[in-house]
This record gives sequence, C-alpha cells and structure tokens, in this order.
Amino acid sequence: MTLTFLRPWRSLQTWIQLLSAFVVIVVLLPLAYLGIRALGAGEEGLAYLLQERTLTIVGNSLALMLTVTVASTLIGVPFAWLTSRTDLPYRRVWLILGLLTMVIPSYLGAITYIEAWGPKGILQSVLAPFGVDRLPEIRGFFGAWLSITLFSYPYVLLPVRAALLNTDPAMEEVGRSVGLNRWQVFLRITLPQLRPSLAIGMLMTALYTLSDFGAVAVMQFNVFTRAIFQQYNNTFNTERAALLALVLVALTMVLLYVEQRLNRTTENYRVGTGTRRQLRPVKLGRWRIPSLLFCASVVFMGVIVPFGVVIYWLVGRVYNNPVPVSMLELTGNTISISLLAALVSSLVALPMGVLVARRPTQLNRLLVRLTYVGNVLPSLVIGLALVFFTANYLPSMYQTFPLLILGYVTRFLPFSIGTTQSALTQINPRLEEASRSLGKNNWQTLWRVTVPLAFSGIMAGAALVFLNVMKELPLTLILSPIGFRTLSGRIWSVQNEGMFTLIGEPGFLLMLASALGLAVILWRDPRTRH
Repeated sequence: MTLTFLRPWRSLQTWIQLLSAFVVIVVLLPLAYLGIRALGAGEEGLAYLLQERTLTIVGNSLALMLTVTVASTLIGVPFAWLTSRTDLPYRRVWLILGLLTMVIPSYLGAITYIEAWGPKGILQSVLAPFGVDRLPEIRGFFGAWLSITLFSYPYVLLPVRAALLNTDPAMEEVGRSVGLNRWQVFLRITLPQLRPSLAIGMLMTALYTLSDFGAVAVMQFNVFTRAIFQQYNNTFNTERAALLALVLVALTMVLLYVEQRLNRTTENYRVGTGTRRQLRPVKLGRWRIPSLLFCASVVFMGVIVPFGVVIYWLVGRVYNNPVPVSMLELTGNTISISLLAALVSSLVALPMGVLVARRPTQLNRLLVRLTYVGNVLPSLVIGLALVFFTANYLPSMYQTFPLLILGYVTRFLPFSIGTTQSALTQINPRLEEASRSLGKNNWQTLWRVTVPLAFSGIMAGAALVFLNVMKELPLTLILSPIGFRTLSGRIWSVQNEGMFTLIGEPGFLLMLASALGLAVILWRDPRTRH
C-alpha cells in the first residue's frame, strides 16, 4: 500500500518518469554502441573472454575495486566525522585540504608518486648519500591501489559528512541517557543513520575504481580500462574492446544490485515533532593529537606530495621551444565548461532523486539505477559512442558544446543523483505536507521546501561533478569543438612528449582552479562555517 506522504507526488511522477526515461535512453547510447560492435566478434569473441589473460583482468579489477573501496571507507568515514562532529582544531581547513585530492587527475597523481617514490625518484636521490641506489618498484597493484585510494576517498567523505550534518542529536542523547558510551552510540545509533550515504559513497568509489584509466595506465596494472584502451589503440580490435566493456557493465549491474539489497531503508529522517537541536561538537580530549596526526598523514600523502612534485616541476621548468599556449585561456575554458556541466547535472539529478526518494517503486528504482551505467563505462567508450551516433544520425551536433556537455553528464550524473537522493531521504515528508496544507502546490513545495532542505546534498553532488569534469581527459579530447583547449589536454600533450617539467604550469593551475572552486562551494554551505 502506498504511504500517505507519497500520494501528493503522484501528479509529478509521470512527468519525472518521462524525463528519467529520456535520460536513461541517452545514457544507454554507449551500451547500444558496444552491442553493435560486440555482435561482430562471433565465436572468436566468446573464446577471447574465456582466455586466461581475460580472467586475470577480471580478477585484477575485482581485487583493486574491493581493496580501494575498503581503504577509502576507512579513511573517509573518520575524516568526515572529525571534520563535522568534533572540536578538531581548524576542522574546516582540514576538510578543504582533505578534499583537494579530488582536484588531482589520477594520471597526474600517479606520475607524481612515481617521481617521488619510484626506484630512481626524489626520495632515492635524498637517500643516495646513505648508500641507497634504488628503491622498490612502485608500479603494479600497490601503486594503482595507493593512487586510486587517495584520490577516491572523498566520494565517501562528502555524502557521509552531509548525512552527519543532517543528523538529529536527540537520538544520540537518548542513547547516552540509557548508559551507552560514545563508541556504542556511534555504532548503534549514528552509523545506522549513515547507511544510505555510506552505501552511495562506497558505490561511487567502486564505480570510480572500475572506470579509472589514468592511474592504472601509469602504474602499468592490467585491469579492464587499460585492456580496453590497448585493444582500441594498439590492435584496433573494436569487437574485443566492446566485449571487455560489456563485462565491465555486467559487474556494474551486480554492484548496483548488491547496493540496493544492502540499503533497503529509504527513510532516514527524524520521527516526531519539534525543532531539531543544534549539533554540539564532540570533545576529542586525549584523542585530539592522534586525530590531528591522522588528518595530517592523509593530507600529506594525498595532497602535499602531488602538489610538491608539481611545484618542483614548475620551478625546474624548461623554456626551450615550448608550444606557445595561453594559460589564461586554458584556465577559463576549463572552469566554465566544468561549471556548466555541474549545473546541468544537478538540474537533471534533482527530479530523479525526488522520484526514487518519494516514489521508490521498482520501476522508478530501475530508471535511476540505469543511469549509473554511464559512470562505469570508460570515458573513451562514451566519447566514441557519441561520435558514432552523432556522425551517423545527427551530424549537426558533432564537435559542439552541447555534445561535450552531454558526454560529461552521461559520465558523471550518478554523482549528483547519489548525493541528492541521500539528502532527500533525510527530509521528513511531514514538512512537505505542511507546505501543501498552507496552499502550496507540488512544484512550489519542491522549490521552497525540499530543495532548500536538500541543498547540502545537491551542492555536494555539484562539487563532485565540477571537480571530475575539471580533470576529465578522454571525453574532452574526443568531443571538444575544434580549437577548444583545456588544462587537462595540455598536461596530456606535454607528458606524451616526455617533457615532464612542462606539466608544472598547467598542472598547478588545474589544481589551483579546482581548489578555489571547491573552497567556494564549501563556503556557501553555512554548516561548514565553524
């Protein structure tokens, strides 16, 4: 039976379902492209999937996904709690510093780690006077795991922190009043309330790990994305590449099913009447120093080392015959296209988040879950698919800005949907009922009540899309209009030519612009102004 508070949303459901269906069709275009290519593989393609090398790729991908997701959760949850619910000194500064890992492209970060800790890297040169001629090889599973973990834990941090800020302290106070200590209160009361946000964060981390290409390519660890790229780029075997990509999609469907089964609860709001009390920071006491060391170690590994190496390149830049490029133009292009993509993604994600949060039927859940397919597909596949369809059926859109934005939205829309949905599940529907009882219609209730209450989650999703578009490379290279250049494209071109010192300037500007954008987004959220 439909719950009473869901009935007012029936009038909007049809329109939102139509919009969601259109979005799903667009997102599934790359999947249709893969199907067309895979059909040409025949029996040879099936034999290829059963080869030992292919099974090794599957095992490597699963191992990397599981270890990165666990490690990111172990970093993201305590970091979120320390920067939102405790008296940690300068917690807002630590939050911004901790999120700066999101502004570093995975391929750039992996290169900096090799430069810093590789067999003949900076650390080895420092230790050379002590007889150290060579350090252990960082490439391989460990390097890929370390790089992706340090660049993906914010996907857990952001939604969990938003949930912690929305938690009503009354339930925790009740727990303490019956004799539970602080740790028991967290495990029995706080953590269950975080389950929707934690599940979304872990899902996004797992999807990011499966779809990342930069770090695994630099670290030379053979997983799906690297194997797909090699099939496209080296052997030009689009059928085999399509088969590998379809296996990747199948793994995504399994992940989405598991997340849905583990996270059946869709309501996470306070039951009862009255005003929610202000959150009081938890006093860390003797745990203050260990907490500071934890935050400092994460920031050092994920931010200081990459930034330090980039600055090292910037200081040692070679000026002989560089390709003349306007860094101001590159920076402006990168910021403007990222903001536009974040805005479009947020506008599309809001009705879909409302659909699954207020009308969680099987059909509605399926429509939203299907949008996650685009996030796990390699950007290379999405770009080639959009080029294929526009060149053959809609040539007027080929190499235009709408097509570029469409590629970004296809790739990163789940980030907006996930955080928006998580925020909506924490809003008590009785507040929306009160708005309608005062004469407001459903659209007025949506924009005047629901959106303001879910604003932190919506902004968290916008931040995720903005920061990912800033450093996105394959889609930018394939879909950008002629003459449109970005910082990530510049970094890729000079590293292909082996001029690492020239990475310093565009790399620093890319990270700086992303960091300033992240700081502005967090500053606009009043609950981060501690």
